[in-house]
Amino acid sequence: MTSEDADIYLKIVLLGDAAVGKTSIRRRYLGQGFQVSHHATIGADFSATVREIDEYKMNFSIWDLAGQQTFESVRTMYYRGCFGGLILFDVTDESSFENLKGWIDELWKNSGRGKIPFILLGNKYDLAEEGKEIVSDEKINQFIEKLNQEAEENDFKITYLTTSAKTGLNVDEAFNILGRTIMKWVDSDKK
Repeated sequence: MTSEDADIYLKIVLLGDAAVGKTSIRRRYLGQGFQVSHHATIGADFSATVREIDEYKMNFSIWDLAGQQTFESVRTMYYRGCFGGLILFDVTDESSFENLKGWIDELWKNSGRGKIPFILLGNKYDLAEEGKEIVSDEKINQFIEKLNQEAEENDFKITYLTTSAKTGLNVDEAFNILGRTIMKWVDSDKK
């Protein structure tokens, strides 16, 4: 499928602290497999792919934004015009979970559309399966409940998924849910 075949073009962003796996998630989704190490994203990296989700052929323009604090002022320009995002934290890194609210605020402030849909991803779940300590389900569920109070005012719901770029766990599902959520939100005239 080519971009000319697409019914809709959706700019989406991948957000989260440095080293939570944004680039690995994007690479996995694009069928490029998993790399144990790679260079840190500088500013932003861009990819595009067309996928069929339900009755739509969606052209995802995926902007993978650098998570380092030094790129905060540069990142703001990459949000403009996006319809949604995937916001990641590392399930084995409590501080990456605690920084999520800042990422959400940054997305909603700079999107140009206000509060837009996103999917929350607890990435590196393969490490949890190896016995590493992870952020508690209770903390995550409380956070999601609070977020959904805000999101419901804007006709969308925040979904949380555990993912692993290494194994592929829920990677395709995350993009599928995001596409469906955006389409439902667009149809509700909140865009």
